[in-house]
Amino acid sequence: MISVVVIGKGNVATHLNNALLKAEDVTVTQINSRKLENIPAADVTIIAVSDDAIAEVSSKIENSFVVHASGASDLNVLKNSKRKGVFYMLQTFSKDKKVDFSKIPFCLEAENENDYLVLKKLAESIGEKVYSVNSEQRKALHVAAVFVNNFTNHLYKIGNDICNEHNVPFDVLKPLIKETASKIEILSPKEAQTGPAIRNDKNTIENHLELLNKNQQEIYKTITKSIQNGSKL
Repeated sequence: MISVVVIGKGNVATHLNNALLKAEDVTVTQINSRKLENIPAADVTIIAVSDDAIAEVSSKIENSFVVHASGASDLNVLKNSKRKGVFYMLQTFSKDKKVDFSKIPFCLEAENENDYLVLKKLAESIGEKVYSVNSEQRKALHVAAVFVNNFTNHLYKIGNDICNEHNVPFDVLKPLIKETASKIEILSPKEAQTGPAIRNDKNTIENHLELLNKNQQEIYKTITKSIQNGSKL
């Protein structure tokens, strides 16, 4: 049996706590980061708070093994006096959207092999994809995730804005979005690239630019140039 304390009340902490509650051989307690004076002892204490708060929160914890759940933060951001580790789940978490933990990659790091094996066992109690990832690799994964998730979602938002401006339903684009995402299951992103930029279709590009506002034009030009430069690598 692994005892766990999850510190935090945000999206990541809540989804993780709910998953661990259903796991066999795991006992879990979720607490607010403002109530650290009441923290119970546990085999693993997981800090799932904002990146800027990890150092302060961890410095107040006396439990023997403390890990954070951040993709962008180094292991050494933890300021507890005992053993440290990372329990990072590479996924986007929204409050009211359920996630399938069996499909989430768990990126783990610990200072010694025994602690890593504890984290691995904990991850496998709720998931199936476990990776040993050091702090530098995790930072690279996190910035890559910003491109494929946060930036991509912002482009969806721009596409939605354009549809609204011209009175066409954004739903028309959803099958295309799904097909584009599914392609990379069988093709590399470079192989899957289509569109006027990769074809160097100058007339279409100019027509698109005339339709866009100034901010949208800047984004369109930057991405078009990046696609064209990337195609020559």
